[in-house]
Amino acid sequence: MFHTAAKRLASLIIVGLILVACGGGGEGAEFVVDGDIATMTGDIGPSTPDDVRALLEDHPNVSTIVLADVPGSIDDEANLEASRLVRSAGLATHVPSDGVIASGGVDFFLSGVVRTWDAGAMFGVHSWTDGETEGADLPDDDEGHDLFLDYYDEMNIDPDFYWFTLDAAPAADIHYMTDDELDRYGFATP
Repeated sequence: MFHTAAKRLASLIIVGLILVACGGGGEGAEFVVDGDIATMTGDIGPSTPDDVRALLEDHPNVSTIVLADVPGSIDDEANLEASRLVRSAGLATHVPSDGVIASGGVDFFLSGVVRTWDAGAMFGVHSWTDGETEGADLPDDDEGHDLFLDYYDEMNIDPDFYWFTLDAAPAADIHYMTDDELDRYGFATP
């Protein structure tokens, strides 16, 4: 299991480096529609809210977004805006057995009205950073936490999850959640 996860992580890192080197992947994730499923890959970026709007307008039959490989976001505000669009449209989110989502990808997943995953799916979390300060370094009452705390409140996610992410790993690292942690923070919908 560890070797499979390590290989998947190494593959994601290599793909990410290739995209950066080639100048690609800078604007937002991509969606590929097949029937009522839209499969999402790539980093969530500034264009993602408009991409979600187009998805909803052009494919009104889509009921589920499958997050296949969403390593994070390069724009937290755009991520949460896109996520709120998913929630308001009543879409479900799902991560397949070979899916890896992390950071902002996890926040996007939490927007699903119905949230499911297959055994083997990986959910990575860590503290956020603005390039100078990490969320974990701010006092608990700092307004810098409000962006995420407000979002989790809207998604009916226990605010303890936010504090967990800050302590789970520094911004330059990642913690892959255990099944117990996924259960503790209510990732699956009833």
